[in-house]
Amino acid sequence: MSPTLADRLFVALQSVIPQHWFSARIYRLARLTWPPLKDLMIRAFIRHYRVDLSEALEPDPRAYTHFNAFFTRALKADARPLDPDPQAILCPVDGVISQIGTIEEGCLLQAKGRTYRVEELLALAPGEPHPFLGGRFVTLYLSPRDYHRIHMPLAGRLEQMVYAPGRLFSVNRATAALVPNLFARNERLICRFVTEAGPMAVILVGALIVGGLETVWAGEITPPHRGPEPERWDYPSEAQSIQLARGQELGRFHLGSTVILLLPAQSADLDSGWLAGSQVRVGQRLGLWRPAGAISR
Repeated sequence: MSPTLADRLFVALQSVIPQHWFSARIYRLARLTWPPLKDLMIRAFIRHYRVDLSEALEPDPRAYTHFNAFFTRALKADARPLDPDPQAILCPVDGVISQIGTIEEGCLLQAKGRTYRVEELLALAPGEPHPFLGGRFVTLYLSPRDYHRIHMPLAGRLEQMVYAPGRLFSVNRATAALVPNLFARNERLICRFVTEAGPMAVILVGALIVGGLETVWAGEITPPHRGPEPERWDYPSEAQSIQLARGQELGRFHLGSTVILLLPAQSADLDSGWLAGSQVRVGQRLGLWRPAGAISR
């Protein structure tokens, strides 16, 4: 579907508003604890987006301290069963597949007619090597009504975390179709792991109104919105290791956005049935992995 005039005006507006200032105001609003206001916001949100609270660990909307606590709500233990196949690559979020496929000539597909380079997405220095050439990628969009915690696709040891400062364009379909290099331009948190399938990257992309990116090992990374250079945290040794189990919570968005999963070519295959536009949930099988170095038959 071609972008409409309304889509173009929406993107133009985003280009001129103070994105970080506006998102910071929303961040504060989402944490106000005055019951009449926070209850009003939560009720209006549930009604507008038809949020199903039957899966929530706390189904009473009035029990949440503020809007953000409701937005990042936990689910019941059995709400997202994990695929039982131990070789399954699990979906890390609830959402919609925006794009899925192979990293061809170092590029990922953003939208029809638009690609961007994996080196830019990973905030690498010029010429810095990475293991994802020819690998697999999945771009997953979280709508406002979705569950907003991110879970591990595979068991892994954290190797590096990079905060890459950037813009905060919306990441919806219209903006992806119109803004070049959208996911490599926006603020993002790049989490790289060592797994039995080899290297894996889970990238949390910030967006307009998304006032916070958080991980289970480091807490809130934003705010504040740092800059202008990327910040890196390395976890090089077993003594410093942070191990996360398959399906374990990795982090969360304070208001929603997009997750991009990168996997190596030699040990990961994505199921052919998944297409752009497919609805997905945490714990579903996206594909299968082989031990790093194994030969596919």
